[in-house]
Amino acid sequence: MHKILVVLPLLLVLGTTLLMGQSKYTVSGTVKQNSTGETLIGVTVVVVEKPTIGVITNEYGFYSISLPKGNYTLRFSYVGYKQESVAVQLDSSIRGSINLSDETSLQEVVISAKKDNDNLTKATMGTEVLNMKEAAKLPVVFGEKDLVKTIQLLPGVKSNGEGSNGFSVRGGATDQNLILLDEAPVYNASHLLGFFSSFNSDAIKDATIIKGNSPAQYGGRLSSVLDVKMKEGNNKDYQVSGGLGLISSRLLLEGPIQKDKSSFMISGRRTYADLFARLSSDMKDVKLYFYDLNAKANWAINSKNKLYFSGYFGKDVFSVSSLFGSDWGNTTATLRWNSILSNKLFSNTSFIYSNYDFNVGFKTDASEMNFNSHIKDLNMKQDFTWYANAHNTVRMGFNIIHHTITPTKAEGTDIVNNKKSRKGLENAVYVSNSWKASDRLNIDYGLRLSFYSVLGGSTYNIYKGNQLVDSVRLANGKSGKKYYNLEPRISASYSLNSTAAIKMGYARNTQHLHMMSNSTGGSPTDAWIGNSYNIKPEVADQFSIGFSKNLRNNAFELNTEAYYKTMQHQIDYRDGADINTVPDVERELLFGKGRAYGVEILLRKKKGKLTGWIGYTLSKTERQINGINNGQWYNAKQDRTHDLSIVGIYTLSPRWTFSGTFIYNTGNAVTFPTGKYVLNNMVIYQYGARNADRMPATHRLDISATYERPARKHWQSSWSFGLYNVYGRRNPFAITFKENKDNPQKIDAVQTSLFQWVPSITYNFKF
Repeated sequence: MHKILVVLPLLLVLGTTLLMGQSKYTVSGTVKQNSTGETLIGVTVVVVEKPTIGVITNEYGFYSISLPKGNYTLRFSYVGYKQESVAVQLDSSIRGSINLSDETSLQEVVISAKKDNDNLTKATMGTEVLNMKEAAKLPVVFGEKDLVKTIQLLPGVKSNGEGSNGFSVRGGATDQNLILLDEAPVYNASHLLGFFSSFNSDAIKDATIIKGNSPAQYGGRLSSVLDVKMKEGNNKDYQVSGGLGLISSRLLLEGPIQKDKSSFMISGRRTYADLFARLSSDMKDVKLYFYDLNAKANWAINSKNKLYFSGYFGKDVFSVSSLFGSDWGNTTATLRWNSILSNKLFSNTSFIYSNYDFNVGFKTDASEMNFNSHIKDLNMKQDFTWYANAHNTVRMGFNIIHHTITPTKAEGTDIVNNKKSRKGLENAVYVSNSWKASDRLNIDYGLRLSFYSVLGGSTYNIYKGNQLVDSVRLANGKSGKKYYNLEPRISASYSLNSTAAIKMGYARNTQHLHMMSNSTGGSPTDAWIGNSYNIKPEVADQFSIGFSKNLRNNAFELNTEAYYKTMQHQIDYRDGADINTVPDVERELLFGKGRAYGVEILLRKKKGKLTGWIGYTLSKTERQINGINNGQWYNAKQDRTHDLSIVGIYTLSPRWTFSGTFIYNTGNAVTFPTGKYVLNNMVIYQYGARNADRMPATHRLDISATYERPARKHWQSSWSFGLYNVYGRRNPFAITFKENKDNPQKIDAVQTSLFQWVPSITYNFKF
């Protein structure tokens, strides 16, 4: 039955292809940036004589169009680049590369790497392609341009707190976001306790956020996909670029290994606030810094085959003398082989490694305690793209991931820890089709089959309530419990006229890995756990409908979407759970369901000296779990009613650019104490209903200015000035409770705020 369901969409595509007739000849190739040789993602290729026929380049810059015999003109367009037209005479299939020049448009400020009416013609919903030049001009804390901070300004994407890089999407938890860096999963995408993201923007080529309605090739998370791709490296000339800031600096080196055939890119970044802190006698034994390294190389074996190798290594370090020490970080590596199997068939084969670990240690004269945890993946992906005809593009493939998960282990002077790593095998096969059904109607549909096997090498306890009823010991090499899930996806766009379109979509997503955390934003000590005999895969069904309208000759773009999402097998802790010391955290878990619904509005100005957007989200996110709040619906931790962001970028002249952002959002849902009592001289707080209270609202204005210095031969440079939190709002980071000094019968709520004003200065250079 499963095989029939997987093959059915492909048969439908084949039937459609036969009905429409076979095209005789194919023109295909790769689109590259003229100055660097980098392949360009999402370039629009249109047949001038048949304007309803066109494709966009895939994530490796490849395109393919099939047409009857004849003479045609292909138009290549990409925002920020000079449009190119190429005449082709099709009396046989042809293949070739084309270079787009960006020299005339480098100073142009654009909002996204899309053509003017992409929001009308594409069937995809809840998808935003980010522009790295734009991100570089937005004001952020400490002046470090940040990819994740930029996506938090989009509707439907919510920051999890002041200064935090954690985010939730359409009611999903932090762990329900699939974050990919060159196809490798990143399990903790933040540095410095969440103030910086793991992504060095200098090394990033492209980033796309998909809010739930993801194509079938993506899976494993309920709420979103953040797909980030690194630069390939300049295969024409050597270049050095970087920046010097108040607390961090970065450097990037790229160039050809063999001109026009192979290239490399290596980029590094480090904070050095700890070096200044050591000048104080009180801080000389304190270490608090992070560093990361991005590297990538590629080699064109021939015109049809290309190899890529990319890697990332990042580490955070925090220690106080020899008394306390902590470090955590990510390591990823990806080896990819692109192959053009024919004019219509493109293949990508990837071998991926990912590892996230953290270590915490405490030491006194009498004892020593260490905590550590990690999650390691070995991953193999095979993806095919088949350009069946001018109206159908089929994508199919499979994915195999071997997980090794070590839960948080405590080891110390008087502790014997028997916790062992757990292993799981996560597999998926998928097929999807992008179908241009008519001049007005575009449909993307697909099916994904995911299945997870619990692997041997550990003991799995089985609980009923919080009582142990059985246990299963699986030997190495054996498999245990298995879970299968079908995940259909479909989205459609119907053009009402040349400036307006309506969209609808449905998607089912399944998640097999789960993060154990008591925090909203995510912390380095949050531990991951896979499916087990108690923990079932989380499942979400999302329905969405949208309306898009372009105004004033495409200078303005209005996108609205409403969504409703149901979630099964949601996980939360029982009241009073202690997840750090309990021998088996599964004993403290409760399971139930969730729902999230809302409306997102995005008004974007794309042209003129003043560009930017206004984004607003009205939403609700709830859970219902037996054992919590008497089985009634309660607010999820990430529930926020209102979320508003206003972004403006003003290009005063070729030298000066000014930008500002204003944000307002409802406070996170939290549980405050409602009373207290004293037992054995200890004050014990009594709490009310789960997440029935609210943190105070957050609002803030940030501004920045960028000055581009006149270029000198091969040297380009700029200065960026910024002020974070212009009017000094003391936004809540945390609220704690303690007895009133004057009246012990009262409880004082104490708010902790992080930043009142944060100025920044950064010098950027390139040569």
